[in-house]
Amino acid sequence: MKLRRLLTLSCAALLLAAATTAVDAQKKGKPNQKKGRDLLAIPEVEAKDIICFALYTVHDGTLKLTAQLYPIPEGMTREVRLEIERDGNWVEVDRTEAIERGWTAPFRVENWDDSRAHRYRVAHGTEAFYEGIVRKNPVDKDEIIVAGFTGNSINPAHGGDISREDIIENVKKIDADVLFFSGDQVYNHQRHYAAWLKFGRDFGEIIKDRPTVSLPDDHDAGQPNLWGESGKVSTLPGASDGGYIQPGDYVQEVERAQTSHLPDPVDPGKIGQGIGVYFTNLNWGNVDFAILEDRKFKTGPAGRVPKQGPRPDHILNPDYDPASVDIEGAVLLGERQLAFLDQWTQDWSDADMKVALSATIFCGGAHIHGSANGRLHADMDSNGWPQSGRNRALAALRKGYAFHLAGDQHLATIFHHGIDEYRDAIWSFCVPSIANLYLRWWEPLEPGANREPGAPEYTGDHLDGFANKVTNYAAANPEKQPAGNLLNTRAAGWGIVRLNTKTREITMECWPRNVDVTGPDAEQYPGWPLTISQFDNYAPPSWGKLGELTFDVEDPVVQLIDAESDEILYTVRAKGKTFTPGAPKGKTFVVKAGKDSPDTVVAEDAKVGGDSRQVQLN
Repeated sequence: MKLRRLLTLSCAALLLAAATTAVDAQKKGKPNQKKGRDLLAIPEVEAKDIICFALYTVHDGTLKLTAQLYPIPEGMTREVRLEIERDGNWVEVDRTEAIERGWTAPFRVENWDDSRAHRYRVAHGTEAFYEGIVRKNPVDKDEIIVAGFTGNSINPAHGGDISREDIIENVKKIDADVLFFSGDQVYNHQRHYAAWLKFGRDFGEIIKDRPTVSLPDDHDAGQPNLWGESGKVSTLPGASDGGYIQPGDYVQEVERAQTSHLPDPVDPGKIGQGIGVYFTNLNWGNVDFAILEDRKFKTGPAGRVPKQGPRPDHILNPDYDPASVDIEGAVLLGERQLAFLDQWTQDWSDADMKVALSATIFCGGAHIHGSANGRLHADMDSNGWPQSGRNRALAALRKGYAFHLAGDQHLATIFHHGIDEYRDAIWSFCVPSIANLYLRWWEPLEPGANREPGAPEYTGDHLDGFANKVTNYAAANPEKQPAGNLLNTRAAGWGIVRLNTKTREITMECWPRNVDVTGPDAEQYPGWPLTISQFDNYAPPSWGKLGELTFDVEDPVVQLIDAESDEILYTVRAKGKTFTPGAPKGKTFVVKAGKDSPDTVVAEDAKVGGDSRQVQLN
């Protein structure tokens, strides 16, 4: 144990030394890399261009904005200002010192008026100004449009430094309200800062004018896979023992760059190595987004689960017992995030719909990995494992009828998840990679049961490799022999989710690259678009209906409680003045309701098939 600890410390010291060398180079304003074809070479910029880009969110009356700067040369001020245009004049609303490691400048402005748009500019010295728009909160819009992305590879073997202009132009055309980058914005495992600047040069044009959620995933944090285990130090290649390969201050730099503009974390206690947390919620346009960290607390499989293949996290044996890997004590979201979700699903303040955002979906969403003959029975890097943790996450999310948007899998899919029975939990949409470096296919060996008429055999009810119940509705499988770097043969693309807060409909769109999404002949990947109801996110087939409730107010919040156990089954904002709650058969329920919170008992003995009721809440 002593030798292993010394080796770990030595590795960490080497990594820290490399990182320090990079910072020293940045202090002098010089790129720390070879010249030539290096796509991540940090350009030498004039003083007027030292601000690369800026990200922001507005939540609960607070603007948080992080400016990303190029290296500030020695002798030049580190002070950065945030200014807002008022009556034709620029007024300073905050100032901060740029943080030298990573050169970020985080701002925070409270008592923000989100009822109108504001022009802003980030200012450095007397020459550098970077302008954008903080949008008004679109509470008056019927449809909130979220553009979703993942997997921003610039590897020459997977598309290279191809233009992102098709994405930029399409986002402008649909005028997206929120941008969601679910992970792997950066693929270089030692030079996050340089790669993040490249990301900003590619996407800053749309990010500067829209609320943006960016979640750092495994490659952003500098490793191939990530089971964070609350900040422990990983000692195995591939990090399958859990924890982080890079030293804690490197991870902190990554998270500061990508997440310091998010709303304040709901439970800010740090984890191991001084690494912070960022799980929280963002309320925008009457949609309440839960921002989750589905990697940070997750248990690593190595040393805990018997190997079933050449890697600790890959199971190649189709005859293994799935229950044998659902080991006691294995964590997925962890107690802190589950406690957050318990509160979040019950709080419907200024919210008509709820959406969960995370790195990846809660199942094993692919059968074939890497190449057309790379069948893998189960992958513990997916959120299908550990199964008990997966089920707890889904059970928490369905209590708020939350829709789930994620990425990471390099394969676009739509799943309706099940816990005890098929389709008794939430729906998920995994968006395709911007540039697909590692191919995956959803290709079950047996046709799915209960498929939609005319649907492909890979759709329908299935068990994933961990025996989790899933119902597939779409999969954008790449070609079996993709034509070189052609993005669309590799099923690259991006996603759009349209959230109609009036009809409560959710429409999922999945677009290939280099397609004008507004064109009359534009085609999405097969299986898309697909529209579901908000209320489909918790409608088990075995349930029945209680009597219809008629209210004297529009869109009240309704809560269903098991009368025997006092368990809250769900809390949701109804649509209109009538609502017929779904419920398990053979039980009795307490129903609460209220205009903005469920503060009034409207039934104490409700059962499936019971009487309808007139409810007065005023």
